Amino acid sequence: MKSKLRIKQLRRGGLRRDLEQIMKCLSTGEQLREVEKMIPSSEFVASKDFSLSVFSSKVDVAEKKPDTRNIEEAELSLRESSSLNYEEARALLGRIEYQKGNIEAALHVFEGIDIAGVTPKMKLTLAKRVDRRKRRSNDYASTPMSIHAVSLLLEAIFLKAKSLQHLQRFREAAQSCTIILDIVECSLPEGLPENFGADCKLQETLIKAVELLPELWKFGDSPHEAILSYRRALLHQWNLDAETTARIQKQFAIFLLYCGGEASPPNLRSQMDSSFVPRNNIEEAVLLLMILLRKVSLKRIEWDPSILDHLSFGLSMCGDLRALANQIEELLPGVINRKERYKFLALCYYGAGEDLVALNLLRKLLHSSEDPHCVPALLLASRICWEKSNIAEEGINFAHRALESLDDECNELEGTCNLLLGVAQSTHSKSALSDSERVSRQSEALKSLESAWKIMRMKDPNILYYLSLENAEQRKLEAALYHAKLLLKLEGGSNIKGWLLLARILSAQKRFVDGETVLNAALDQTGKWDQGELFRTKAKLQIAQGQFKSAIETYSQLLAVVQVQSKSFASGKMLHKDRSSRSFELEIWHDLAYLYISLSQDRDAEICLSKSKAINSYSAVRNHVTGLLYERKGLLKEALKAYWNALDMDPNHAPSLISAAVVMRQVGGQSNAVVKSLLMNALRVDRMNPSAWYNLALLHKDEDTSSSLYEATQCFEAAAVLEDSEPVEPFR
Repeated sequence: MKSKLRIKQLRRGGLRRDLEQIMKCLSTGEQLREVEKMIPSSEFVASKDFSLSVFSSKVDVAEKKPDTRNIEEAELSLRESSSLNYEEARALLGRIEYQKGNIEAALHVFEGIDIAGVTPKMKLTLAKRVDRRKRRSNDYASTPMSIHAVSLLLEAIFLKAKSLQHLQRFREAAQSCTIILDIVECSLPEGLPENFGADCKLQETLIKAVELLPELWKFGDSPHEAILSYRRALLHQWNLDAETTARIQKQFAIFLLYCGGEASPPNLRSQMDSSFVPRNNIEEAVLLLMILLRKVSLKRIEWDPSILDHLSFGLSMCGDLRALANQIEELLPGVINRKERYKFLALCYYGAGEDLVALNLLRKLLHSSEDPHCVPALLLASRICWEKSNIAEEGINFAHRALESLDDECNELEGTCNLLLGVAQSTHSKSALSDSERVSRQSEALKSLESAWKIMRMKDPNILYYLSLENAEQRKLEAALYHAKLLLKLEGGSNIKGWLLLARILSAQKRFVDGETVLNAALDQTGKWDQGELFRTKAKLQIAQGQFKSAIETYSQLLAVVQVQSKSFASGKMLHKDRSSRSFELEIWHDLAYLYISLSQDRDAEICLSKSKAINSYSAVRNHVTGLLYERKGLLKEALKAYWNALDMDPNHAPSLISAAVVMRQVGGQSNAVVKSLLMNALRVDRMNPSAWYNLALLHKDEDTSSSLYEATQCFEAAAVLEDSEPVEPFR
């Protein structure tokens, strides 16, 4: 037994000496006669360019010793095949040169390897090794190469790709890297068995090649090939570990999100009919990122915050922030900080239009036991409340708290706080019980907005918009016009809201021609899909000028645009926040019905109402128009019934409140208190409605007392002032 062991050690020592002699000959540029004696290979042909100048080491790295694994790999190859052929010797020498940093020299050595010639042998070796594993056989004689030789050559191909990458020859590097994957995939179409190549560097080289290939195609400006390489890496069985797979999935998702091109959807042969197939880059990226989040939840990979960042962007692009909220809620506690979780979920629900859910989350975050001074959360909470009359006061409180929590140096945030405060105060003023309280709140709102404007030095168009809007609603039209013009100049006419506000302010000044000119300029600079509100306001300006035929033509154009939109997109396509193309079409038919009633064209008005009913039968406005139609025909009881139906649907519908009061005065039999109650409710909803003030004045006049006549005079004056400054459409 001892003698056998000694013979084995002597043989191993002899192999090591043979190998060292080969390496010495190759690295010093000596004649290869000694190598020819030691390597009985018919394929071995001495290369004429093995000169000292090519393969000499650099001075600064000359003393570096090659990795001892070089010797061990080659020794194993020699022990299994009793020889080291030309390609294997070059592979070994190239690796040494690469490790020394001699990239060009290494590449020169690697290019001397006949890849095409050895590829069939490598494929056959890999295939037979798998077959032998299945049969649990140890018969090594049937393979044309040893597995260590295959590993050595595959590593040489990989290092060649790395050398080309260093030299920025990315496409050539990618082609070289592809060879490795082609060899393994062709040899093992069902994928690598577990622990395959564990006794050599084959698996390690393969993993590196799989991960490198897409990067090379990206640097080579070949996005299509990069996407195919990513899919190949993820769909074939390469025995990748969980972290490597996750890393590839993340990089692929990032590339899909930000590459700028559009890839064709994946065509998966194994795809089941009921399975989800991504239709575009965004969907495929979102799917990959969701898979990564699921792996985090199952504790298969470590938490990576950037996954959530990229998923947020992807789902924001899709407009599906509700799905993002679901993903965050599925994360186990502790994965992300609880405060961050509240903040993230609030943003998701706010973006998904679920404002109250977002507000409740923010209330939890801003509780004294959590983070009561979180400025971003305070700003978002105020933003949710600022245009909702029932919670506007809470929005004011949030804005004040944000101002108190700010650092003195942050002017931008201070300006934003004042903007939110001003809008919330303006909304809150509409619910004031007395005129003095309302005027006081409006004054505070203007003061806050002007402070925001001064702080931001006219840099924020939102501040200018709301400052102009608040002045307009308080009928300070010159100031409103000044700020609206500044807004248009600042935005360069890029925002439809600015054009509309300017046109409506001009209409309130009875400058209808100027308003129409502004809208025509806006239509020239706006895409067809965004022209709906512009056409509608233009039609109302034409009605105000008595150009009824032109107004009908404008409405016809508008309907054509809206109907094309409805056919081109889903019926629920959002034109504006909280309004779809169908609801906008409903409003247009109502506008036309009002116009035809004013022109005594009852039949046309009825057609418009039938079109409206086909879209939505539950509409307060449609019932109000129906009531006007009955009233014009002298059917006052039917008209009053229609108005009550409208108020059943929307108790705060001001036009129906006013019309019901007018008809009740005409019919008689009702006390003035009921009529007055309807008109006062209308003024509570719309304080600036001249019709409500006018009819309230008539009611006071009918009472014919000194105090009532005085009140009637005041109401007539208010109605006259408001009518003189009434826009064709509400400013807001």
